[in-house]
Amino acid sequence: MNASEIKGKKVLVIGTGLSGVGSVWLLNQVGAIPVMLEENTKVSKEDIIKKLHDEDKEKTTVIVGEISDEELDSIALTVPSPAVPLDSPTVMRIKNKNIPIWSEIELAYNFAKGRVVAITGTNGKTTTTTLVGDIMKAYYNSVYVVGNIGVSYAEAAPKMTEESVTVGEISSFQLEAVENFHANVSAILNITPDHLNRHHTMECYAQMKENVTNNQTKDDTCVLNYDNEYTRDFGKRCPAKVVYFSTKEKLSDGFFLDGEEIFMSTAGNATRVMNIHDMNLVGMCNIENVMAAIAMALAMGVPLSTILSVIRDFKAVEHRIEYVATKGGVDYYNDSKGTNPDAAIQGIKAMCKPTILIGGGYDKGSEYDEWIENFGDKVKMLVLIGQTKEKIAECAKKHGFDKYVFMDTYEDALKFCTENAEKGDAVLLSPACASWDMFPNYETRGKKFKEYVNKLAD
Repeated sequence: MNASEIKGKKVLVIGTGLSGVGSVWLLNQVGAIPVMLEENTKVSKEDIIKKLHDEDKEKTTVIVGEISDEELDSIALTVPSPAVPLDSPTVMRIKNKNIPIWSEIELAYNFAKGRVVAITGTNGKTTTTTLVGDIMKAYYNSVYVVGNIGVSYAEAAPKMTEESVTVGEISSFQLEAVENFHANVSAILNITPDHLNRHHTMECYAQMKENVTNNQTKDDTCVLNYDNEYTRDFGKRCPAKVVYFSTKEKLSDGFFLDGEEIFMSTAGNATRVMNIHDMNLVGMCNIENVMAAIAMALAMGVPLSTILSVIRDFKAVEHRIEYVATKGGVDYYNDSKGTNPDAAIQGIKAMCKPTILIGGGYDKGSEYDEWIENFGDKVKMLVLIGQTKEKIAECAKKHGFDKYVFMDTYEDALKFCTENAEKGDAVLLSPACASWDMFPNYETRGKKFKEYVNKLAD
């Protein structure tokens, strides 16, 4: 199916979150007939309709529970929200009926205009996407920052012109069902184990990330992490022109870190770009994010002077190694977006003081060995909460780390940290797990941490 065939056809949107609401809005804009499916029977039809734009409420059929075969037979296209696995029973029924499946970003791309910068990877996506978006806004007049960052690509698509630049944070879930999606500049920041409960194998997970380069040619650019085994290897078969970045190797072509300086090298000729102390971001992970952002922005034609000006003023993204406050001589950092072990390792590496660490949460099937191995002499106490607390404790004991405590509630964990932290310590929320067993999302978890800290007496 192509975009011109959608008009007048029924399109099934599965999921009623931000992505689903945006998809319904776009479908109505282009003359399709959206049917919205919410499989959670605890949600009322009335509450779903309230989420929709006013002009969509009467034009959209809402189904709660299971969709009938009769209704499915009238569907021409399906747009599942990112949270809907493509091997779920409903999607398998759809596949068996040979109904085409597009992700939300595929739907949006087919009706969007202008150039696209697409950023994926296990960690660093939000910070890098936000930074690249700010750089683009400093140089171009029409810029949309969309995707997994909390803005529906589908909702933004009809507003775009040929002069627009779209910067998208694209998750592996969003890349599962793409056909025509074509990024002018893409980036895979890293690939480490994550979401294996959804993708099952690392090979499948990596393939989803690599899909961001689908339809790219040597006229396009893909920015890759040279220090990551998966992305370095992918560079050998990537269809786009590859630009590497590295914090460990002095590259003859690409961006690299030498001491405290970032360099750009072409055919062995290296030029200094900036000193890492000229930016507000902390941690090696953010040096990688900045190098990737510079590479992408240059590929999009932004002058280096504009890029560096934005980087110097850029502050950390909320919930990602975010300094909150110093109370009683203790520094508090909110890294709630550290939702997997590799991301949480970066949080630990950014600390330069004895640290009380809050960890644990929803079990995504991760292993915690490498995370615990990175505690070194930085982590003085591990405060464990949530579904994974006993699994993490067993792993910690295996690695000879026994300075952990269990807490039943998040509030108890925060109280324990403040009562046991000493002047000169840091308290770090960097759970290495998703939040879904205790919170609706990592943002809520991070906000509660900040609220608690900001109420503490100076």
